[in-house]
Amino acid sequence: MPVLNRIADFAPAMTAWRQYLHRHPELKFDCHRTAAFVAERLAEFGVDEVHTGIATSGIVALIEGRGEGPTIGLRADMDALPIAETGGTDHASTVPGRMHACGHDGHVTMLLGAARYLAETRRFRGRVALIFQPAEEDGGGGEVMVREGIMDRFGITRVFGLHNAPNMPFGRFVTTAGPLMAAVDTATVTVTGRGGHGATPQETVDPVVAITGMVAALQTIISRNLSALDEMVLSVTQIHVGSASNIVPESGWFCATIRSFTPEVRDLAERRFREIVEGHATAYGVGVRIDYERGYPPTVNHPAETALAAEAAREVAGEAGIDSEGRREMGSEDFAYMLEARPGAYLFLGTGPGAGLHHPAYDFNDEVAPVGASFFARLVERTQPLA
Repeated sequence: MPVLNRIADFAPAMTAWRQYLHRHPELKFDCHRTAAFVAERLAEFGVDEVHTGIATSGIVALIEGRGEGPTIGLRADMDALPIAETGGTDHASTVPGRMHACGHDGHVTMLLGAARYLAETRRFRGRVALIFQPAEEDGGGGEVMVREGIMDRFGITRVFGLHNAPNMPFGRFVTTAGPLMAAVDTATVTVTGRGGHGATPQETVDPVVAITGMVAALQTIISRNLSALDEMVLSVTQIHVGSASNIVPESGWFCATIRSFTPEVRDLAERRFREIVEGHATAYGVGVRIDYERGYPPTVNHPAETALAAEAAREVAGEAGIDSEGRREMGSEDFAYMLEARPGAYLFLGTGPGAGLHHPAYDFNDEVAPVGASFFARLVERTQPLA
């Protein structure tokens, strides 16, 4: 793997950084300890500016190149997940019920590695804006940073991000132009009937029957309202109703996640969801409340920037190490907001065999950190080369 030699030199330091972060996970916007660690490392590297407190605990740091030019943004997310770790490593989480189960500790480490290299060499023109973002897992920290004006404030013209991918071949990059990850919406439906004795259901208005009818009918949105060439997922993930075998309950609720790639499919899904649920409520004689929340938009890569990122990945991983026409994913990412604000691209980086993302035994593969850092560094040097 042709990792940049200088980055390979401080690979042991990168492992130490990552394992420190893994031991001290933080959630949502409360990434203050993580941000302090990042700021200390950036100061040691001699970056030119460190701006803290963005989106509560986010950071944007600047490295000046040699000569005039644009500003390229590189982003890493910092937050962990509310999961109890089971992996049993020496660097396991020290915070009960929290762990870096999605590899954001590794993302921060890869960007720090690139920052150290770029601050030392400065073989690029313009500037690099290093974006350390809180609250990707919950809270939409990417949207908040954009709303607080980082793109205009720091003159960012392009923006790039990277996510680790366990069980994808080690060191292999995957991306694609256009939609890469899905929009995610969440619907919670509360159904209210009239409770009573299970022996006399004719005297009740049964929310159980109504909920099961709604859940079954919602599956027809994909099978009967969309073309087979469209892409969408609708999964009912929770049903909560009832308390005993001989009681018809008064009410119950269910929850669904809805994932799509285009505004047209997203709008159709919400419209049909409401029509089906409300129609069934009328048919079954129950009351209904629908809380339909639109979450992260689709992560849509820009073609020119995707090509630039693929070329940088090719330099690091070789011709066989980059799939620039990869399969899109139904997962979601709040980097989508940054790609709505500026052209850019998002990629996956394989970390080899291991527990999957959001699994309690997951652990980032430290050996891949120099690969990701080298990608970020070469991306800057290729995108903004010296004259």
